[in-house]
Amino acid sequence: MRIAVAATPDVAIPTLNALLASEHELVSVITRADAPAGRGRELQASPVAQWAKTQNLLTYKPESASLISELVKDLDLVITIGYGFILPESILQVPRHGFINLHFSLLPRWRGAAPAQRAIESGDSVTGVTVFKLDKGMDTGPIYATEEIALSPDANSGELLLTLAELGVGPVLQTLDLIMAGTEPKVQSEVGATRAEKLSKEEGHIDWNRDAIAIQRKVNAFNPNPGAWSQFRGQNLKINKVRMTDQPLAPGAIQATKKSVFVGTSTTAVELIEVKPSGKSTLAASAWANGARITSTDVLN
Repeated sequence: MRIAVAATPDVAIPTLNALLASEHELVSVITRADAPAGRGRELQASPVAQWAKTQNLLTYKPESASLISELVKDLDLVITIGYGFILPESILQVPRHGFINLHFSLLPRWRGAAPAQRAIESGDSVTGVTVFKLDKGMDTGPIYATEEIALSPDANSGELLLTLAELGVGPVLQTLDLIMAGTEPKVQSEVGATRAEKLSKEEGHIDWNRDAIAIQRKVNAFNPNPGAWSQFRGQNLKINKVRMTDQPLAPGAIQATKKSVFVGTSTTAVELIEVKPSGKSTLAASAWANGARITSTDVLN
């Protein structure tokens, strides 16, 4: 088949590599326009655009979804992976076999923008990937293939997304075989459907009056982006990693030893492992605490 991939983040790259090595023809890549990035806010190509350049692949960066129709009219199929545009139904019908999507959850659970993150935040014990045919709804289309894995309680969203990116290769290739064989996808159930709303920076603010398990899940879900954070002496402190303990401590209270830093919750304290003070580099929590000279009256809030 003649295929294009519409994608933006680096989680699409394992599938792109697999398509290059397959019997199918990867005709082009469609990705988001260059965007400001880094402290200098210089324009930077998306990870997928950078990958396509190394492969000398035809790359399009349409400014709106309406411009895509002309780009896909001679194709058999388009695969979307975290592309970033909601595509009108009229465009979905242009390629011979339409559009399919590699989604990082076991649909219908966690439809939406942040499925891996919400699975971690909710403490799901299993997750996976789903390949489905795009329709006019939000991740509601009929399903071709799924793959399930256990979800470690210690995984953060960055690690999980990399795992799911690799896991998705098999179901995508399986779906291409099913399409070529004329197999129709199965209607997606509405039973157990949940919505995975995009994470915001404000939502990453840690409430130390919650229990330790909920706080650890939030830290993991929001790492690396947009980050879980708290305030220390009036400045934001990004918290990248914590560990559960059985030590009692008042919510928000900080207890620092030479090698460890503990913060109280509504249940037991969590140990801070890695933090990033405002305007500074990431460092071990113990190094941060030593430099900050934590006192008995310090709190996180």
